[in-house]
Amino acid sequence: MTLQVIGTGFGRTGTNSLRLALEQLGFAPCHHMFALRDAPDELRFWQAAVRGERVDWDAAFARYRAAVDWPSARFWRETTAHFPEAKVIHTTRPAGGWHRSVLNTILPAMEAYRDTEPGPRRDRLEMAFRLIVEQSFGGRMRDPEHAMAVFRAHDAEVRRTIPPARLLVYEVRQGWEPLCAFLGVPVPEAPFPETNSTDEFRGTVAVPGNRR
Repeated sequence: MTLQVIGTGFGRTGTNSLRLALEQLGFAPCHHMFALRDAPDELRFWQAAVRGERVDWDAAFARYRAAVDWPSARFWRETTAHFPEAKVIHTTRPAGGWHRSVLNTILPAMEAYRDTEPGPRRDRLEMAFRLIVEQSFGGRMRDPEHAMAVFRAHDAEVRRTIPPARLLVYEVRQGWEPLCAFLGVPVPEAPFPETNSTDEFRGTVAVPGNRR
């Protein structure tokens, strides 16, 4: 199996909805941060990547047809070069809304890794913290101007780097039509999956300050 679709969008740009949509369209399984909860043995690939070690991308994605979200989105240059036939989907949204969502969901969850009992969950959260907060955002993910500047620079770099014929810049609110046209597959009759909103995330993931 080899990757057929690579997502370059940051987390909280609709990546879980895209994951579910891709799997419904036949690109299953699709790698996502959530996949590491079900396959903790695969965490070693991403821990190695955080340490700056060379990663065997064929082994890391051996059982996947697609990959979206962090951690893979951090390595979009490497994966798009390694899988040159894969189509690229760049999920995006207005930077302000993205940052507000981050502050209410994944950032406090990642920051809480220090208070998490040792084990797979702590290891996963620490990997995410190192990869995203420290390496991608220089430890300044709570700084809105800095974080949104990183977000916008990433958006521009993807658009500048990936050839237009290979790239779909996509907001999940656009639904099935542009996605299916880009991938060359029929539009399903089922509604487009809309999931992992801020409220849903906070209801299912232990977020500091969450009353649930």
